[in-house]
Amino acid sequence: MREYLRDIIELFYPRICCGCGTPLLNGEDIICLNCHIKLPRTEFEFQPENPVEKLFWGRLPIQHASSFLYFRKNGLSQRLIHQLKYKGHFEIGYHLGYLFGQEIKSSFLKLNIDFIAAVPLHPSKIKQRGYNQSDEIAKGFSSATEIPFFPNLIRRTESTETQTKKKRYHRWENIENKFELNPGIDIQNKHILLIDDVITTGATLEACGKSILEIKKAQLSIASLCFAIN
Repeated sequence: MREYLRDIIELFYPRICCGCGTPLLNGEDIICLNCHIKLPRTEFEFQPENPVEKLFWGRLPIQHASSFLYFRKNGLSQRLIHQLKYKGHFEIGYHLGYLFGQEIKSSFLKLNIDFIAAVPLHPSKIKQRGYNQSDEIAKGFSSATEIPFFPNLIRRTESTETQTKKKRYHRWENIENKFELNPGIDIQNKHILLIDDVITTGATLEACGKSILEIKKAQLSIASLCFAIN
């Protein structure tokens, strides 16, 4: 009976793939099988000194870094991120974060990571959007890897302009000294995995990561859902 009612509802209100807009079939969730196959995976886990790690050379003393998907203008990843950030589809973040965690958990578990943290949004932006997309990605990644997610580890002290159209230096200038650990949190001797949605220049993760590395003997690794390329 339940499946019958679901079929009736979906006849009038079909579930749509967030990647291509086609109706989802039974057994498909969030994105269709075709889009799932087409996800532009980076496979950075199989590349020594991958491009994400190189991006932070000389900027942050990180243990490891990786990204799940390539982010190209007008590509599938951009459409999914747009739906996630601006169309209220927070479930995309959890779904892709879970896929990311499933695919690389064997290598990340070897790093002995204690907690997952997400790059925070300013409260004013959360109020506007209703959620932090990086939190949703981190929750999915945590569920797949069983590494605990530590919400609100870091806070953003000022609301900043969007980074989208800024050059590298101006991105850093826009975000410098805008993050701090929430008071009363002790992460001494802990290894933190910091997660964001898209890495472009790495300015946001650099500024955010520095707030973690100010703590005695804290270690930092970085992961993002997407890595932007031209």
